[in-house]
Amino acid sequence: MAELQMLLEEEIPAGKRALVESYQNLTRVADYCENNYVQAQDKRKALEETKAYTTQSLASVAYQINALANNVLQLLDIQLVVIHSSTAYYCLLFFK
Repeated sequence: MAELQMLLEEEIPAGKRALVESYQNLTRVADYCENNYVQAQDKRKALEETKAYTTQSLASVAYQINALANNVLQLLDIQLVVIHSSTAYYCLLFFK
């Protein structure tokens, strides 16, 4: 049950916060890349920099989504075990 509590109170909320922060960071990165491209003399270099930022940012978001999804799956697994245990217990009581 401690693991369930940790997931509900710490891990999943932290994962959600990380995604919100990533959204805010992506907005800033997009603004920077747009301004950088508009002001750049070397458009090709600015485009390559934008590609690098985009790749890094998307990889980071994908990792965070994966981590949060794994935590949610772990939560569901724990809840399923609790349900099965409760069901078995009540079946034993009922059919005794």
